[in-house]
Amino acid sequence: MKKNKIIFWIATVIIILWEGVMPLSTLLFAPEQATVGTKPLGYPDYFAYTLIICKALGVIAISLPNLSSKVKEWAYAGLAFNLIFAFISHACVDQNIGFMLLPLVVLGILAVSYLYNNKIRTNG
Repeated sequence: MKKNKIIFWIATVIIILWEGVMPLSTLLFAPEQATVGTKPLGYPDYFAYTLIICKALGVIAISLPNLSSKVKEWAYAGLAFNLIFAFISHACVDQNIGFMLLPLVVLGILAVSYLYNNKIRTNG
């Protein structure tokens, strides 16, 4: 049981940092950089801001231990959709293999967090 919690929290902390802290800190401390990732893909500025807020809310939801499992499911789904569509956007627009693989790697880490969250909930 302790091993499951350690794996869950390692994966979840990586997601919190990558999908929550980094985008939110960019928005707060370097707002001129907030659209750097979405503008070359053809998305409007407001999309980047909305995405940052949704990512922050998603990582808060998956990290709160006593939150409803249904809310956590929606948060995991939203973060997964974001990463899948980031891969698709990069594959269609710039075809940069590094930009295409990064969302898939983060998606794998998100999947580990999700699987171990379910293990903890069912066994604990």
